[in-house]
Amino acid sequence: MEKELNLVTTFYEAFSRGDAEAMIACYHDDIVFHDPAFGELHGEQAKNMWRMLIERSAGQLKVSFSDVKADEKTGSAHWVAKYKFAQTGRDVVNSIDATFEFRDGKILKHTDVFSMWKWSRQALGFKGWLLGWSPVVKNAVRKQAKSLLQKYSVSQYR
Repeated sequence: MEKELNLVTTFYEAFSRGDAEAMIACYHDDIVFHDPAFGELHGEQAKNMWRMLIERSAGQLKVSFSDVKADEKTGSAHWVAKYKFAQTGRDVVNSIDATFEFRDGKILKHTDVFSMWKWSRQALGFKGWLLGWSPVVKNAVRKQAKSLLQKYSVSQYR
């Protein structure tokens, strides 16, 4: 229980420092990540997502976390990300609830939950306020996020 609690804390401490490799070291090789923006990512996709997000934030991402809980199998935390959304330059404060599953002393499954409508209002402005709840906007955001991740992942192996 203490080991898993420390694992989640270590993950978010690394995140708050902008240290993607230390975050990724907390992940099992078979990691499955899910959130509303990227959908489901596996293995290197999930790891590259953190690398990309940290790199693209250029030190401007501020992360805080609280309510870390864990037992031998599962855990949870609340975290807040503050940043400028690159495509619009708008300020975003995203409040996120995370859940975890552990295996072999690592994070095997990581699920982040947040309101896509609240996020899109901040990131996209009026369009997000008006349509951020709709599947059309949700799917467009996910498509763009996955496209950026694909381009980033390809560039990592050149």
